[in-house]
Amino acid sequence: MHTVGTFRPESVDDAREHYEAIGPAAQTVVRELARAMAFDREEYAERVTSDVVATARDAMFASLLEVRVGTREEYETWRAEYDGDVVEAGHEAVDRVVWHAGPTDEAVAATFQNEEDAAVATLRRQAFGRIYRDLF
Repeated sequence: MHTVGTFRPESVDDAREHYEAIGPAAQTVVRELARAMAFDREEYAERVTSDVVATARDAMFASLLEVRVGTREEYETWRAEYDGDVVEAGHEAVDRVVWHAGPTDEAVAATFQNEEDAAVATLRRQAFGRIYRDLF
């Protein structure tokens, strides 16, 4: 088993603080992308909305979440000790699992066979949508 990612919120307040801290970076990323796409002032004002920056913030937060990657057996061992609710996606016959437990006694998990990077990215989006979105 190993982990990928850099951030695992210990509390709801911790998650909110981290989410707020990402705001300026998300705005900078969006601005630089617009510059790279040669947006003039008019196009920038028209296309770069608060929703665009919020989407960048959401994606950045999710992309930093710590995700555990392991075998079915490692996941089942963790699951037996975890007291919260877990939403699992995939099939129980698949050999590998990715999972993330949030600060609210909720976790998400997904099975995968070969494409670890894709599984991690998908799980992070699921974690954001199921665990974090309503906190912000």
